Amino acid sequence: MTEAVQEALPFEGLAEIPSASPWCQRWCEGQHSWRHVRDGGFDARRYRVDVIPDEEPGKQFVLTHHYSHSYPAAKIQFGMYDVSGRTRRLVGVAVFGVPVNTDVLTKPFPDLRPFAQSVECSRFVLLDECPGNSESWFLARCHAALLDDGVRGVVSFADPVPRRTAAGVLVMPGHVGTIYAATNAVYTGRATARTVKVLPDGTVFNDRTAQKIRRQEQGHRYAQEQLIRLGALRPRPGVDPAVWLREALAAVGTRNVRHRGPHRWVFRLGNTRRDREEIRLGLPARQPHPRQPDAENVRS
Repeated sequence: MTEAVQEALPFEGLAEIPSASPWCQRWCEGQHSWRHVRDGGFDARRYRVDVIPDEEPGKQFVLTHHYSHSYPAAKIQFGMYDVSGRTRRLVGVAVFGVPVNTDVLTKPFPDLRPFAQSVECSRFVLLDECPGNSESWFLARCHAALLDDGVRGVVSFADPVPRRTAAGVLVMPGHVGTIYAATNAVYTGRATARTVKVLPDGTVFNDRTAQKIRRQEQGHRYAQEQLIRLGALRPRPGVDPAVWLREALAAVGTRNVRHRGPHRWVFRLGNTRRDREEIRLGLPARQPHPRQPDAENVRS
């Protein structure tokens, strides 16, 4: 049996930003921009929302434009299309998927069957050309389609921790959570605090990816290549994968970052308010939802 290998990586804490604001976040090739809700300008006649039947177009859109440049395990994905021209263009993708741990779904929705009646909104990306208020329209149509498919609960997370490269360049200023507060989600507090591994390009190397390498599971080659592109040596024949991972993470300059947990929001889906309120929550609603950074880690 392979012994656990502890990576000796430097620790640091990161500042957080407010989890709610009047600004709407947009993405293009991994770079963020902002639209203020007062800008408006949204014309529903110009857009259409459909299920993306083939995973590849949505996956490539997310890999290209989302700051994480990663794609999660998906149950269903929706595309928001601009249909105002001769051909319709994909301008947004929402991915509803399968979290690594079923507790993500069963804690907030103890009476719903995970992955069938409850799912996680794991990616929500709109191009920077989309006007203000696009999110709420897009999300409402995704929820209506999910409800038609038997889904009654959706869990979403807002991460208020910025991501910076090793050189200090900001690549993700923090998920402000405006869309959740504005669309009747219930705030249920923080998820579990944890330590995340941040690569020098500012992306997170998550625990599930690390496990794929340690156990040589499906997808481990892609995960290894991610570290090799950042400067890690290729694994030598016969080397213990856990040992290689430890050395590779240190070699590329990975940082262990103490994360106090993302803010968790949940949506109860139903055709009426009574339908929605009949869905029992396993976590207490908390008010007010957070609006300010944690004082002990605020940076000027």
